[in-house]
Amino acid sequence: MSSPPSRSKVLSPLSLILFLIVALLYAVSLVVWLSSSADDDAIRTDSNRCIAWFCAALVASAIAITYERRTRIYAFAVWVVAGVVVGVFYPDRFLLMNVPGWSEPIRGIDQISWLISLAMFGMGATLTLHDFRRVLRMPKGVATGFVLQFSVMPLLGWSVAKWLGFPPEIAAGVILTGSCPGGVSSNVVTYLARGNVALSVTMTACTTLAAPLMTPLMMFLLAGQTVPVNYWDMMRSIALTVVGPVVAGLIVNQFLTRMRWQTKALESGLAVVSIVAICWICTIIAANSHEALQSMGWLLLVGVLLHNCLGYSLGYWGARAAGLNVVDARTIAIEVGLQNGGMAANLATNVLKNANAAIAPAVFAPVMNITGSLLATWWSQHPSKSEEHDSESRSGETSGPLSQNEILTTP
Repeated sequence: MSSPPSRSKVLSPLSLILFLIVALLYAVSLVVWLSSSADDDAIRTDSNRCIAWFCAALVASAIAITYERRTRIYAFAVWVVAGVVVGVFYPDRFLLMNVPGWSEPIRGIDQISWLISLAMFGMGATLTLHDFRRVLRMPKGVATGFVLQFSVMPLLGWSVAKWLGFPPEIAAGVILTGSCPGGVSSNVVTYLARGNVALSVTMTACTTLAAPLMTPLMMFLLAGQTVPVNYWDMMRSIALTVVGPVVAGLIVNQFLTRMRWQTKALESGLAVVSIVAICWICTIIAANSHEALQSMGWLLLVGVLLHNCLGYSLGYWGARAAGLNVVDARTIAIEVGLQNGGMAANLATNVLKNANAAIAPAVFAPVMNITGSLLATWWSQHPSKSEEHDSESRSGETSGPLSQNEILTTP
């Protein structure tokens, strides 16, 4: 697929109004913070007002960035950041939720399993059997990426957790994030970076289907002495909440395609459903772990940045050492650095039964989408001159996950 077309640098009137509202909200939150009183009770009141204005500004930022086509690449990351911040400062809104028609409030944490299944169904419904046939056409790239995916990130997670001295539960969450397959956002980041989207789609599909075997294995080996890891429970959970919905989505896609009911609008709708589900998951996790997140947020942010950025670097140079060209190496770097944070959060909550282990995935999700967007921008502006890539691999045969991201550029 060709690179995105250039667009006018002039904002539309509505975009301009939205960004002016965003600027105004941030300005109000800053004024409230600067004018806070020295009295303890007044400080608490002013802090709450400042947080409320800041959260409103974040949500408004997400809306404005989503509306403006040129900034839409950052939309998913900003929505996740907004959700995490709102979840941290207003946890009671998400820990127990009253739903019309239900006699009792629903715990937010109980929603994660079906939300991740919904997101994975959306991913599967954008895949085709052709995506898996590409393994036979590009075996070296897929094999190299597969090995790097399930070696570099788990080992990096273990190393970063050890080096920064994370508590056992937080360390388990970092290792778990690294042990999960690549996230769907890697497909759109690869497209924006002018990488090999066909290789990206195929790698995401293959690592996701292999996750029931590989993720519990890496967790057992690297985190088994840190927290209790039940291999079979984790395998069953991944099969039910991740692989099953992906396969179901694939079958539905095949049926709709055969019946000629598959449309761009349907793909767009599935993409939006996946995006909303993952953002909601991150918000619930942040609310459930708000105390731990507030107490060690900066240190965890440093660890997540190290984990993510070293994943890009080792993924790239590992692929180059394996003899892959620059474009494929960049693709594998993106696949290795971007993880399925929603899946990691679900496993931490429902298999490890540890809310603190779900903190790392909640932080990793917005961070990886921001760094991925920046990396894609840099690589798109600095294309490889030493090696030309087969135009077929970079063009039209990319199905599914790419099209879902053309609407709102996801996770």
